[in-house]
Amino acid sequence: MLRRSVLALAALAPLPLRAQPGVDQPQPRLPTEPLVIVTRDGRRLTFTVEMALDSGQQMIGLMFRPEVKPDEGMLFDWGTPRESSMWMRNTIASLDMVFIAADGRIHRIAERTVPHSLATVASNGPVRATLELRAGITEQLDIRAGDRVLHRVFGTAP
Repeated sequence: MLRRSVLALAALAPLPLRAQPGVDQPQPRLPTEPLVIVTRDGRRLTFTVEMALDSGQQMIGLMFRPEVKPDEGMLFDWGTPRESSMWMRNTIASLDMVFIAADGRIHRIAERTVPHSLATVASNGPVRATLELRAGITEQLDIRAGDRVLHRVFGTAP
């Protein structure tokens, strides 16, 4: 009974928190799309984001990448709104994690995550997607919760 409960819980765990057996190098660069963040003062900040769409891509994410360029990132599309729980296992570069609600509004930002940490970084509420950016860029560009993200995932292609 206990084993079945543990297996059931493991099956329900968010994909990025599951183990990645045999992963010891970065995944090839994924297809990219433009993404725009519109700040509360109307500035339009354009990023080129890799699209992590399937569970394999999402499990590996930005692992083993030595850096993330200031105008690039990775967008994890969860398909439907859900609690997003991420970690930094095998992730060399510190990141800003931007949790985005289904309407494209930024719900929460976790700044300067700790490389290689197994601590959970949670969205603290249901989100449609998680955007990983270079650490410190959200502070540098004054991106905040409530700002709007334009991308096809939210029905607001830039």
